[in-house]
Amino acid sequence: MDLGLKDSVIMVTGGGAGIGAAISRACLDEGATVVVVSRASDNVKRFLAEMRDAGRTCDFVEAHLADVAQCRDAVDYVRGKYGRMLGLVNNAGANDGVGLESGSPDRFIESLKQNLLHYYAIAHYALPMLKASRGSIVNISSKVALTGQGGTSAYAAAKGAQLALTREWAAELAPFGLRANAVLPAEVMTPLYARWISSRPDPEQALAEIARRIPLGHRMTEASEIAAMTVFLLSPTQSAHTTGQLMVVDGGYTHLDRALT
Repeated sequence: MDLGLKDSVIMVTGGGAGIGAAISRACLDEGATVVVVSRASDNVKRFLAEMRDAGRTCDFVEAHLADVAQCRDAVDYVRGKYGRMLGLVNNAGANDGVGLESGSPDRFIESLKQNLLHYYAIAHYALPMLKASRGSIVNISSKVALTGQGGTSAYAAAKGAQLALTREWAAELAPFGLRANAVLPAEVMTPLYARWISSRPDPEQALAEIARRIPLGHRMTEASEIAAMTVFLLSPTQSAHTTGQLMVVDGGYTHLDRALT
């Protein structure tokens, strides 16, 4: 199936590791040019080297996305080098465990800067290019936005706000033919998730217990499955009439009857 992404330019924040890397790879597989915006971690460096060795057109802008000026600079880089952008995938962020009791107002605000502010800032600065291309914004959120988790008020607030922004942007941007949708992962094995599971007293038992609760196949969702939904939502041909949708890709973990889990 041709998704109509060949020769397009797509920005993916946090696009060099975990789910973001899978999204970048899926876009590259469709013939798009991907601009990864993130910090230059070891995972990112390995991914970029892999893409370069494979002859893929994967560009990189190093940025600390909690800094609005660096968000603007990243978009200016794309405008200056490519002059266009068909898709924006807001993905960067991490569950930092800032809870109601364990956190503080200062840590809550800092967490929102790390997990929410750049979703708005990047979209704001990229809007003229996205309007010109009648493109697509995909916000990567989390099932935590729908379910809560406990001990992570700031992350839950950011993820919930991302869903609200998705619906708001879909309404505001519809007159311009510009779409906005969200993808909500649940249990996906990423480097951050692996680090968390390894901190459990018995990581193998903890992982088996989580997988047991996922109705479809009793397995974790693959990052490539999140990426597949994302590239579909980016497609100007196959998802041209899809906007304002919150797509939960989790094997039924979030919504099916608890008796199943």
